[in-house]
Amino acid sequence: MLCKTKGIVLRSVKYGETSLILSVFTEVSGLQSYIVKGVRNDKAKTRRAGLLQVASLLDIVAEHKPGRQLQHIREFQPAYIYQSLQEEIVKNSIAVFSVELLSRFLPQEETMEDLFQFVYDYFLALDECALNQLGNFPVYFIIQCGRFFGYNISGTYTAETPYLNAAEGGFSAVLPASSSVVTAEDMNGLEELLSIGELRDTAVVRLNAASRNRILDWYIQFLQYHTQHLSGLRSLQILRTILH
Repeated sequence: MLCKTKGIVLRSVKYGETSLILSVFTEVSGLQSYIVKGVRNDKAKTRRAGLLQVASLLDIVAEHKPGRQLQHIREFQPAYIYQSLQEEIVKNSIAVFSVELLSRFLPQEETMEDLFQFVYDYFLALDECALNQLGNFPVYFIIQCGRFFGYNISGTYTAETPYLNAAEGGFSAVLPASSSVVTAEDMNGLEELLSIGELRDTAVVRLNAASRNRILDWYIQFLQYHTQHLSGLRSLQILRTILH
């Protein structure tokens, strides 16, 4: 069966002398593994392989067969050509972190059209936004991914509930013994991010690098209480270095 879909490349690995194996989050079929044959066998096709980098947005025509581990991409073309995301180190580092985080969450072959559209629009915005507007993108992304998979923070930040408890997944009246430290200043910024409906509005939330790192640490710890897939995020340290 032929399947036409948009897709977001999450992983690209060389296979043999001329092919690539891709992990792609597709709009109509969820997470899929594909082989693209012969895409690296001459200079012209090697340039085509450059369109299959991590976070690339594609229009795909693929052959899907039930029970087959590797589906076959017959045709592909860029759905959007990035202007800066893959060359600008800050944007690329945010993209790599976001892709790794998403890859840890996604179940194989489960259609999640709303999540797909959010991620697709997220990468478009990441490419288009100015560098001074990107600092809160990773925190916003992890919040929204958590929400899509049902991991929401309960309660609100008040004088009576001034602490974040990762184990309970919400604001608490009692200082938890095991959660990462989140300061009162961080809480105000987090509350703003939790209430934002549009990605571009993250630029108005004032958080410094230290606050973002503390919130990211807490959110990762919170999610680790509920899923086993977030240990050892390889891109996190690079992200911290870049967003100083």
